[in-house]
Amino acid sequence: MIRFLPVVVELGLLIFCLIDCIQTDSLLVRNLQKGWWLLLILFFPIIGPIAWLVAGRPPASAYQGGSVPWRSTCTAGFPEYERPADHRQAAAAIDEQLRRDTERVDREHEEALRRWEDSLREREQKLRGQE
Repeated sequence: MIRFLPVVVELGLLIFCLIDCIQTDSLLVRNLQKGWWLLLILFFPIIGPIAWLVAGRPPASAYQGGSVPWRSTCTAGFPEYERPADHRQAAAAIDEQLRRDTERVDREHEEALRRWEDSLREREQKLRGQE
C-alpha cells in the first residue's frame, strides 16, 4: 500500500494543478500563457505542477473571495453595472453626441448625393442637346 503513495500523490497534484490552471482567469496567470502552463503540467508530471504552483499560479492576493477582483458575482460578469452613475451619464452623453454626428454625416451624404445626381442630370441634358 505504501508503495502506491507516491503515485497517488503525483496524480493528486497533477489533477489539482490541472483543474486550478483551467479555472484560473487568463489575465491572472503569471510568466507563461495559460495554454503553455497546461502543456507543461500535462507533459512533465512532477515538475510541471510544482512549477505551476511556484511560478504560474496567481498569488492569493489576486483573488477576492474566490473571484476575479473586477468581476462581481452579482453582476454576472458585466462590469459596466458596477460603474458609478456619473460614468453612465457620461456614456449617455457620448451616445447622444455619436447619434447627432451620425445624423449630420447622413445629411451631408444625402446632400452630396443630391448634388451628384443634379450634376449627372445636367450632363445628360447637355449630351442630348448635342445630338
